[in-house]
Amino acid sequence: MTEPVLYRQEGRIAIITLNRADTRNALSDEVVPALIAQLKRANADTGISCVILTGAGPSFSSGGNLKEIRAMTQEKNLSVHEIRNWYIDCIQQIPHTMAKLTVPVICAVNGHAIGAGCDLTMMCDIRIASEKAVFAESFMRVGLIPGDGGAWFLPRVIGLSRACEMSYTCDMIDANKAERWGMVSEVVPHEQLLDAALAMARRIVAHPPMGVRYAKKLLVESQHMPLTAALEMAAGMQATLQNTEDHLEAIDAALEKRTPVFKGC
Repeated sequence: MTEPVLYRQEGRIAIITLNRADTRNALSDEVVPALIAQLKRANADTGISCVILTGAGPSFSSGGNLKEIRAMTQEKNLSVHEIRNWYIDCIQQIPHTMAKLTVPVICAVNGHAIGAGCDLTMMCDIRIASEKAVFAESFMRVGLIPGDGGAWFLPRVIGLSRACEMSYTCDMIDANKAERWGMVSEVVPHEQLLDAALAMARRIVAHPPMGVRYAKKLLVESQHMPLTAALEMAAGMQATLQNTEDHLEAIDAALEKRTPVFKGC
């Protein structure tokens, strides 16, 4: 059987693909640990400066696997305590992992992003959508709430009011509306989606690798700290970066009007 999550590298770009098209890339007990492992693999590789996350087949991800969710109570007879621990130990490890990544992540949303699949897109730094992409925060349809961190991520992307609307109504949001709401940066023809994501990734990886990762860390951490602390962090990072070879190479290349060659140090 093929791997549940694929990983391939193009230069300094890692492409991670959810690879269970037969379940519309549901975030099953098989897919979740595989996804986490591949994200950690990319993050630990200093030769990677950007990740593209996408899905195989017509969907990005249909969210939680309904058969597995139903089996928790109907077949396995799991207690409330056991189900709670499943969320903590399984699906919630995705947002914990995403929050710790220092490498930027572009989500190439190739189709339906439903429930936990929608939330996974919100955990990424940048989202580019195929014209066929559809988003829904649809947990209420099965009497549940976003147990995967969606209630934390979604309002930070589109604002609390629109997040409430999506959560309470479970309405489908098409790609064009998603762009108007700021859910995605760009909508492109379906067949051009990966090319568009790669083009953006190449613009990112053209910069010094350490600077790219520091920029992400500063942007993310600054959202949760007062200005004084954010400035202190920025000062420390800046001092470190100004003592790197890549910083000097960037200045020399600019003065000499040539393309810089970065070494990641």
